[in-house]
Amino acid sequence: MSSLNRRSFLKTGGIAGAGVLVAGKSFGSFLKNPPSEKVVLAGIGIRSRGLNLAETFASLPNVTIKYVVDVDSRYLAPAIASIEKKQGSKPIASGDFRKVLEDKEIDGVFIATPDHWHAPMAILAVQAGKHVYVEKPCSHNPHEGELLTEAFKKYGKLIQMGSQRRSMSVPQTLVKEVKEGIIGNVYMGHAFYTNKRDPIGFGKEIAVPEYLNWDLWQGPAPRVAYRDNIHPYNWHWFWNWGTGEALNNGTHEIDMCRWVMGLEYPTKVSSLGGRYHFKGVDDWQAPDTQNIMIEFDGGRTITWEGRSCNIYDQYKATRGCAFYGTKGSIIYKTTSYEVFDADAKLIKSVDNKNAPKPLDVLNTTDPGLGDDHCKNFIESIRGKEKLNAPVTEGQKSVLLCQLGNISLRSGRTLNIDPANGHILDDRGANKLWGREYQHGWEPKL
Repeated sequence: MSSLNRRSFLKTGGIAGAGVLVAGKSFGSFLKNPPSEKVVLAGIGIRSRGLNLAETFASLPNVTIKYVVDVDSRYLAPAIASIEKKQGSKPIASGDFRKVLEDKEIDGVFIATPDHWHAPMAILAVQAGKHVYVEKPCSHNPHEGELLTEAFKKYGKLIQMGSQRRSMSVPQTLVKEVKEGIIGNVYMGHAFYTNKRDPIGFGKEIAVPEYLNWDLWQGPAPRVAYRDNIHPYNWHWFWNWGTGEALNNGTHEIDMCRWVMGLEYPTKVSSLGGRYHFKGVDDWQAPDTQNIMIEFDGGRTITWEGRSCNIYDQYKATRGCAFYGTKGSIIYKTTSYEVFDADAKLIKSVDNKNAPKPLDVLNTTDPGLGDDHCKNFIESIRGKEKLNAPVTEGQKSVLLCQLGNISLRSGRTLNIDPANGHILDDRGANKLWGREYQHGWEPKL
């Protein structure tokens, strides 16, 4: 494995020609008149969600996955075999995404790594002249989110966040009906998520497995010894790499609330919770039980309830949103929703079989979580569509979750500037706005 860090990578010229001019043409004219319909991609982080994305992209017409990249070599061979069945050719395996970014044939990358890599890797990719599809959350902390949105504007490359509901017909129809006033003025959105996760035990320091590049796995995060309960999934629950359930899953429903209600930045954020369900039995740091309360100008609120270890489904769904308005209510459950009048009488049900197709969005039948979102990304690269979830929108929703975690971890209610989402007059809470980085790996524009 290469030992190049971010700084030396930039100095070696691995990133070049990433401005807003492409072959002497403006970025806008390039998108309107792409030289070819063919789109060549690289997948970075190819286990689980990353493999699902790879299979989806490989199934789209005239899209080729040229590389699959993972610091854990165990996941490369199965991904290659699966993708070959989809596209008829074998992708190249790599353990170092930086080498892949040097390939000028690559048009874009999709990122499904641990959260602490999302923004730094996406920034490196657009600096290398690649379009980016990055899974939620698009950033580990608010500082990175701001850097990423600036990179989106500076380098002239597309950055789509994995808010798949923005490309699904049922949520699009729901947004349209709310805007048309089906339940009047919507003043409250309640997002919820439940699961039944097991405890993870207390991690023991052991030798790094031979199949894992632990140094590159950590990347921008400060170095710690390898423990046996972190990789490949439980990093979600440690603040050095993960962001807890609020961003792991709450991002989707909080984004739905913000989208449906037409909201931007809040005025106040407060959160309560902790490691309650399995308290004292493991070293899980993030809350397994959390409530986030978010207030906005105009008398509107969003709340999020997360229960990682108790699956009781109060809305007969493990995840979704409830919207409350002056003329009624809506219960939304990913691929369906029900509308109730002011007397709580059911007046309408919509699912992916009977949802009308709005003319200004994708003609989708919701075949799966992400299928049409991937298609939207590809067609946007070709200049035929606009991104349904550009990072400039995605980061606003991610920020709401991040502010919830900052409130929880600092133990205080946050007053927020509604113009930009920044925390007002709280030096202690603002210490969590960013993070410490491993020397040489600090994301920079």
